Amino acid sequence: MTGTTHGILLGYDGSPSSERALRWALREARWRDAVLTVCHAWGPGYAQEPSGGDGTPHPSQLTGEVVLAPALRLARSIMDPQAVRPLLAAGPAAQVLCDRSRDADMVVVGSRGRGGFAGLLLGSVSQQVSAHARGRVVVVRGHWHGAAEYVPGPVVAGADGSAASRAALAFAAEEAMLRAVPLLAVSALADTAGGLGGAARMEEAAGRDIARQEKEHPELTIQWQVTPGQPRTALLAAAGGAQLLVVGSRGRGGIMGMPLGSVSQAMLHHCPCPVAVVHPC
Repeated sequence: MTGTTHGILLGYDGSPSSERALRWALREARWRDAVLTVCHAWGPGYAQEPSGGDGTPHPSQLTGEVVLAPALRLARSIMDPQAVRPLLAAGPAAQVLCDRSRDADMVVVGSRGRGGFAGLLLGSVSQQVSAHARGRVVVVRGHWHGAAEYVPGPVVAGADGSAASRAALAFAAEEAMLRAVPLLAVSALADTAGGLGGAARMEEAAGRDIARQEKEHPELTIQWQVTPGQPRTALLAAAGGAQLLVVGSRGRGGIMGMPLGSVSQAMLHHCPCPVAVVHPC
């Protein structure tokens, strides 16, 4: 078994969304032969008061153990029990997951948990983790089928030649290989503001990145879709039949210094399948 300290780091609060994320993370951990760390953050403000003064756990920690128990039972019934680890941590959930993301292969969260406002498409924890965690973050939203009889679609990745896009393509290639499905790279040439010939330069850079993945994964089928349209439109259309969409944290355009670009934010809110956001290391 290989990987980082936390392997696949799952944020879990017992909500229906986190249950779906658990099943996605379980399959991912088994495919990668990785540790699965099931994390529950048991509330802000308790880091300074971990016990009642006599060494007994804080009541919120005991509640967290109850929340984690069914997830751990399920995971250990499917995986090697030694590869499933609980993690209870005091503090805001987003901060806990972001802090520990540096020691994880990826972070997996549901689209929204138990808190927040009903009707929002994306919860605050998944939004913050997608923006600020290290490396790879998967938000399990939209349609996702774990049944063996389901015929999966491709893995889709945005390709614009940026550093974040390059990292996204590499992760998307890994995911497509794990699933034995094609990788569909989508380049939208409308996302090339700021200079004559920008579209041609972006297409050339994206082509080099795709060629690199073809060389590294000769057994992987990579399809390249180049469209003159907007990236949001092109990616959402391609994601309709996909099992995973992978985007870089931000592309070539937008405001420098923002942790997430407008395209990745749009995918997190509207994509019909799970979304992976990749931050370049």
